[in-house]
Amino acid sequence: MDALTEEFISSRLAESYGASGEDSCYKYFLSSNPRPAAVLIPLFFASPEDKQEHRWQVLLTRRTEGVAEHQGQVAFPGGRADPTDLTPESTALREAYEEIGLEPTSVRILGKMKELPTISNYCITPVVGVIPWPFEIRLEETEVSRVFSIPLDWLFDPTHHETRYRTIPEPFSKLLKMKSHPVIYFQTYQEELLWGVSAQITVDFIEILRNKKRAGA
Repeated sequence: MDALTEEFISSRLAESYGASGEDSCYKYFLSSNPRPAAVLIPLFFASPEDKQEHRWQVLLTRRTEGVAEHQGQVAFPGGRADPTDLTPESTALREAYEEIGLEPTSVRILGKMKELPTISNYCITPVVGVIPWPFEIRLEETEVSRVFSIPLDWLFDPTHHETRYRTIPEPFSKLLKMKSHPVIYFQTYQEELLWGVSAQITVDFIEILRNKKRAGA
């Protein structure tokens, strides 16, 4: 099975994203539909031994109860695009700096994933990057209550997550022409629950890597 090197991850992201590399959400900025956004999937090694064995950690945040949306939820650093953001990468890096103090120049971008539309009318582009560890974490305390990490190996285990179906209330169910939608829930990890859009992004990222492993097995 292939080692999860930076080169491997980057090549898988490029293959998955496709040849066009077109960021369609960003073409419609200032339009009411959709609202472009981006998140950073920050990868790091917690120790030199982990680096040797390519045992990645995934950095996550927990949102405060005072934010306008997704209060108290586990999330990747990220948010809505600003008019000055030319690419999803610039959005993800800007938001990560604002939320947790991660310097944009310290991040090595490995690639990005295809856009994910959400039921809340966002169109999210996940951007994958390698970050230094440790770094000086500076929380935007009105938005982020804490930062923590989960081993990528743990997230890889398919027994650690499940899909449930949530009812969509009216009038949204009529607009979307569906009464329920699937939601991914991971098992609790050190008292943190990864679910919803962030969990879907995580599973999508894992599948990008897993498919290559199957093909090369």
